[in-house]
Amino acid sequence: MTDPRHHAPATLRNRDPILAVLRRLAPATGRLLEIASGSGEHAAYFATALPGLEFHPSDPDPERCASIDAWCTALPNIRPAVALDAAQPDWPAGPFDLILSCNMTHIAPWSATKGLIAGAGRTLSPGGTLLLYGPYIQAGIPTAPSNAEFNTSLRAQNPEWGLRDLAAVAALALQAGLTGPEITEMPAHNICAAWRK
Repeated sequence: MTDPRHHAPATLRNRDPILAVLRRLAPATGRLLEIASGSGEHAAYFATALPGLEFHPSDPDPERCASIDAWCTALPNIRPAVALDAAQPDWPAGPFDLILSCNMTHIAPWSATKGLIAGAGRTLSPGGTLLLYGPYIQAGIPTAPSNAEFNTSLRAQNPEWGLRDLAAVAALALQAGLTGPEITEMPAHNICAAWRK
């Protein structure tokens, strides 16, 4: 039988820095919705490290949902992956205390980012946190050459993809009733950006 688990090498490099931010911002107990969980490696790692949180992974791709479930099958605090396109309004029932999305906004159409922010506004509990991880363009901060090259390669693959302007994302968050962002600098020219409801 073929192993359904996918592997994303970047998760081994970034999971500990992201976990450090989660330990600081996540409640000790509560519900966490992960948008675009991908392979499921992050979900398995974070759920193991944060046993008080109930994890709800998601992805629009059925193969990735199967991978998520295969990685997470033995963990008692993680629910089966749900098929979720962030751009669509039919999200799982909230409220969620934290919504996490790693490396989605630049590898998806802008409509997915708009849907992600709007969905967070609808489903976060009062005081809940939206946490985004990845590379962003920030006003007044020179874009690292590696990120500029990455942006060019993404747009060559799909003109709807590319690094997002953090100010544009923050404007959407403000419209959705969220305050922030609180920025944490991360390795390899990435950031974590957190908004509160």
